[in-house]
Amino acid sequence: MEIVKANVVLDAKGLACPMPIVKTKKAISTLESGQVLEFQATDKGSKSDLKAWAQSSGHQYLGTIEEGEVLKHFLRKSSDDETQEKKHPHIIHNDELEKKLEKNENIVVLDVREVAEYAFNHIPNAISIPLGELEDRLGELNNQGEIYVVCRTGSRSDLASQKLAEKGFSNVKNVVPGMSEWPGKTTGILD
Repeated sequence: MEIVKANVVLDAKGLACPMPIVKTKKAISTLESGQVLEFQATDKGSKSDLKAWAQSSGHQYLGTIEEGEVLKHFLRKSSDDETQEKKHPHIIHNDELEKKLEKNENIVVLDVREVAEYAFNHIPNAISIPLGELEDRLGELNNQGEIYVVCRTGSRSDLASQKLAEKGFSNVKNVVPGMSEWPGKTTGILD
């Protein structure tokens, strides 16, 4: 097998969302157009997170090589005219979503965190579809319904909201800052 050569290697083993994306943004900003970043991680969710971030920022996700517990992600920095990071334009703050839930409005809360994150702590009745599975599971959602997308910090949910909007979902809002500061009711396997 031919070894992939990277211009910069970034060690992010042991870090969880949002730190892999934060570190990737910083590292890729130091590269020149066309150079390759090797991002080493142990967080299984980092593959879908980095792939989605690369797509939204215009950089190229080349692929991932798994070596035991370590995931080696490879990203190519695009030129400035290729990149312009997008953000989903429709957001809602935690307290606004909490009020909607208290009124029992007919809405869907979509939790795009990893299965383990959801299992331990989530908004009651939220649907769990991890970001990496979203494209394959779009059929589980009503593209005309009100969908409020949540993750831990608002980063993955932003990427998921963009993906849903691209696929024709017309009423999608990104919930910020997400579960890291959620003031409302939660449930989980320890409850």
